[in-house]
Amino acid sequence: MQPRTNGFQPVFCTIVPPHVLDKLSQADDPLLAGPARRTLEADGARRHHRQVTALAWAPHPPRTADPVPTKPHRTLYDCRHGTDLPGRKVRDEGDDPTGDASVNRAYAGLGATFELLLAEYGRSSIDGKGLPLIGSVHYDEKYNNAFFDGEQMVFGDGDGEIFLDFTVAIDVIAHELAHGLTQYTANLTYQGQSGALNESVSDVFGSLVKQYSLGQSAEQGDWLIGAGLLAPRVSGVALRSMKAPGTAYDDDVLGKDPQPASMDDYIETDEDNGGVHLNSGIPNRAFYLLATALGGNAWERAGRIWFDVLTGGELAQNADFAAFARLTVAAARSRFGEGDEVEAVLKAWSEVGVPTR
Repeated sequence: MQPRTNGFQPVFCTIVPPHVLDKLSQADDPLLAGPARRTLEADGARRHHRQVTALAWAPHPPRTADPVPTKPHRTLYDCRHGTDLPGRKVRDEGDDPTGDASVNRAYAGLGATFELLLAEYGRSSIDGKGLPLIGSVHYDEKYNNAFFDGEQMVFGDGDGEIFLDFTVAIDVIAHELAHGLTQYTANLTYQGQSGALNESVSDVFGSLVKQYSLGQSAEQGDWLIGAGLLAPRVSGVALRSMKAPGTAYDDDVLGKDPQPASMDDYIETDEDNGGVHLNSGIPNRAFYLLATALGGNAWERAGRIWFDVLTGGELAQNADFAAFARLTVAAARSRFGEGDEVEAVLKAWSEVGVPTR
């Protein structure tokens, strides 16, 4: 995968926020603290590597001559618990399922994301030109994360104590791949409110892919990110809740989910690029409120509005919540005219305290 140009430097995006791993690394039990510390160290090394390689990257000429593919091109690799990427190739596009459930789940998740983008939004892969989708499983030993590094997706197996295999949740797969969608479109800066929007967009499309693959309406969806990812010993249901930010977990080891649900509780912090995984709960809830107010399938109207803003060319890389909200109002009006959609968008942002005027 090659990143988008225009001065863009691809970022290193993980599904498990640093504050969760920080909390876990302080546990008294070495079975819990050890893997968390190693994951934090591995993430730090990968983040630095991404920054260095991005500076040296020279873009390839754009692919314009070939017809836009209408089918995915997926390649899965097995790291065999090492850290060299991408690893050993184990499944290519069109191959039969392997005996490795992690490989098959990642393959299916990449395909489901490609299908939603193409079938509902007319976009061929994350770059709009049929970009091949690459995934690596079984990364490192007891690695408690999954990430998109600007080129490919990578999944750890978890430590088995707090986190399970990171391919078990299709919305986690779609979330990470959606970082690539943002990379090739609005290219939102991974800092502060624009970074929280970056994270929120990934949660939105992660949830849409899950609902689309399950044939669920907005009312039927659980609006959880990472359901099934937490081990049985954890008191919680997921990593995040779009419906009710701050309620995904309340655990003696992980602590309580700190996500705010409105601007009244906006978190000012220097950690995690200005709290990108925390304050993303605010636009997440706005989307949930919009989707459920409109009813039906969330990807059809609410998702279309978000997609139009992301790909419309007017969203600044450093946009804050208010700028994004104003563009969603304009997108709703442009696509659907004056009606239920515009009213629902205005109400959703008002409920989470983000101004639209």
